[in-house]
Amino acid sequence: MSFRDLSLSVKIPIRVTALVLATAFAVTLTLLWGEYEELRRDLANSSASLGGLLATSLVAPLTHDDLWRAFEIARAPVVGAASGSSVTPRYVAILDAERRVYVSSDPVRFPYGARGETAFPLDRVASMLQGEAGGGNRFIETGDGDLVSVTAVTADGVELGVLLLGYSNAQFQPRYGALARRAILGTAGVLVLLLPLSWLYARRTAAPLVRFAREMERIGRRSAHAPESGAETHGDELARVEESFRRMVAAIEEKESLERQMVIADRLAAIGRLAAGVAHEINNPLGGMLNALSTFRRHGRGDPMALRTAALLERGLLQIRDTVSALLVEAKAGSHPLTPEDVEDARMLALTDGMARSARLSWRNDLQETLALPSTLVRQILLNLLLNAEHAVRSDGEIECRVHCADGSLRIVVRNDGAHIPGERLRHLFEPFAVEDADGSGLGLWVTYQIVRELGGSIAVQSVPGNTEFDVCLPLPKAA
Repeated sequence: MSFRDLSLSVKIPIRVTALVLATAFAVTLTLLWGEYEELRRDLANSSASLGGLLATSLVAPLTHDDLWRAFEIARAPVVGAASGSSVTPRYVAILDAERRVYVSSDPVRFPYGARGETAFPLDRVASMLQGEAGGGNRFIETGDGDLVSVTAVTADGVELGVLLLGYSNAQFQPRYGALARRAILGTAGVLVLLLPLSWLYARRTAAPLVRFAREMERIGRRSAHAPESGAETHGDELARVEESFRRMVAAIEEKESLERQMVIADRLAAIGRLAAGVAHEINNPLGGMLNALSTFRRHGRGDPMALRTAALLERGLLQIRDTVSALLVEAKAGSHPLTPEDVEDARMLALTDGMARSARLSWRNDLQETLALPSTLVRQILLNLLLNAEHAVRSDGEIECRVHCADGSLRIVVRNDGAHIPGERLRHLFEPFAVEDADGSGLGLWVTYQIVRELGGSIAVQSVPGNTEFDVCLPLPKAA
């Protein structure tokens, strides 16, 4: 797995750590460079003071050619650190006016009488010594890491020689090391503090993005649901993105729900058209057969066996007619407007079966006036729902029914505490012959659905263990 494939909750702390390390490294380099410049300035000032003091002390030995005295003066800074400087010169060399070694603290390295450019094989020092040294003090850095202070020894404006003080950069390493250790300890302390905070910040920052990624994957698998709002977000861009994403998922859920309802409605409408066509085709020969049986019973011979056979055929044909009639849902022109008494009649018809099962019926009829709805169809809806509830309820169960008007519609709510309807069966509940038991043909709910659609209403069902509820909404026609 590459770094790009890691989660943001891991990549953010790693990037914060890298940023802290880079910042600490840059700060350390800056401090070391500042320390180096400060040491260089201190060394330049110290060497200038020491060079001036030694140059003044060497005037007399060089004037009187007192080699031994000049050697003592040259060795004093190296051996005894007489200058009191924090950094001691590695060597002290004195050149005469002809640029030859007159005396040095290290005669082996700088032998007496050697040419200066030969004794000092350093490019910049040799190049400088080939010309005029001039007055004052100069401080240069050589190619091998040494620092050389050059001071002219003069008397009454006449140059007597050149004083060289050599220093090594290795003398500064303890100070550099101490500074580096302090920087490393400071960086470590910052990391100990920032790493837990960065991990916590990364988790809080990446949590909404991780939820987005998970929900987007669910959308691809068509199992998305609107994510909950993150408690750590307020009004920033991430919160607005999360809110937009939640609205998008909710819109997708609503769209999928509408699509499922449209598919179910189209399927039921197709089944209804097919059933109505088949019913019409059956009704014609069925009516003829019933007429033939009636004629046979009135004018046929009185054979008891033939009469019993005809009666059996008639009952079978009547049962077929009743089944076919249930498939033909049509509003009767002669149906009067719905009254509160019509609703009470449906209650009386349903009580017979309900009392046989010892089920309790909780009834609430809030209608106070006549409604412009066909009473025959509304009573059939109410009766079918009550009978369906009575078949589903237990022997000591309870059925609740409420009929009332709300928001310009007639609402019929029927609830029972019987066994709930499984989700797989709910999707086919309003299809004909969808019932799986022997208590009915399964046409009652399908007929109810067809009537509700014909009246321009809607029917919804919710079922959980211990509670199944049917909710019918029928819009009331507006007055002309």
